[in-house]
Amino acid sequence: MSADFRLKVFCSVAKNLSFTKASQELFVSQPAITKHIQELESLYQARLFERLGNKILLTPAGKLLLEHSERILESYKRLEFEMHLLQNKYTGELKLGASTTVSQYVLPVLLAQFIEKFPQVSLSLLNGNSRAIEKALEEHRIDLGLVEGIVRQPTLKYTSFLEDELVAVVHTKSKLVSLDEITIEELQNIPLVLRERGSGTLDVLETALAEHNIKLSSLHVKMHLGSTESIKSFLEHTDCMGIISIRSINRELYAGRFKVVDIKDLKMTRTFSFVQAHGQEGGLEQLFMQFASNHNEKL
Repeated sequence: MSADFRLKVFCSVAKNLSFTKASQELFVSQPAITKHIQELESLYQARLFERLGNKILLTPAGKLLLEHSERILESYKRLEFEMHLLQNKYTGELKLGASTTVSQYVLPVLLAQFIEKFPQVSLSLLNGNSRAIEKALEEHRIDLGLVEGIVRQPTLKYTSFLEDELVAVVHTKSKLVSLDEITIEELQNIPLVLRERGSGTLDVLETALAEHNIKLSSLHVKMHLGSTESIKSFLEHTDCMGIISIRSINRELYAGRFKVVDIKDLKMTRTFSFVQAHGQEGGLEQLFMQFASNHNEKL
């Protein structure tokens, strides 16, 4: 077995802190996982993991190897991608699915660049909230998804792609425009319009509130709407506050139509992630993921 696969096995065990989970993630038997780790320990003459009861932890040598392994494996992936680019051999159909915020505010630029680079690849895009995209993937209606939530389905594999932040916004004609910063307690008394259940945006808000022992049900929610654009339109005609992705409101902020209101001590950050079925790590899916990762600084 190649050295780079041993490093891949090690990274999986190190990130999951579980031989069993690494076995499931890589579709390799647990004895084989153990053998690869033992070979690495023999090669470097150092223990990579230590056991504490039923748990395993990285040793200092393990932490050092993880740091270097991630860089090495990323270099391998980039090399493979660029070698394929030289041959320009990509053709076929790629069925993408993306959650609402990603499909409206992140993907359009990326899709245009991808189609220009790979005109022989036929792309299609399914739009829905994060839960709907994950369901479509499980039902094999799409090949690759991009989601925005922080809830993870155990049957699927997630790969981080792009950082995002949620912000509280009001329309500049609203009575709330005088607000610059509010506390979490004050937030509970302000009329809100939020995304619907199953939305990654709502998941992030709910998780951020839970860190302060506040339930979503304690907020004064006037409406749940199925898209960020609907929320922005709603806010133009009401004295409510919305909580949406900063990426979705940049143009309106620049034009002076909306204003961000800071919520003290409420951190609402998230990571947009690729999501795919376990073991589905080749072909056009991997091409698109690599292309997107190489171009995300422009998004």
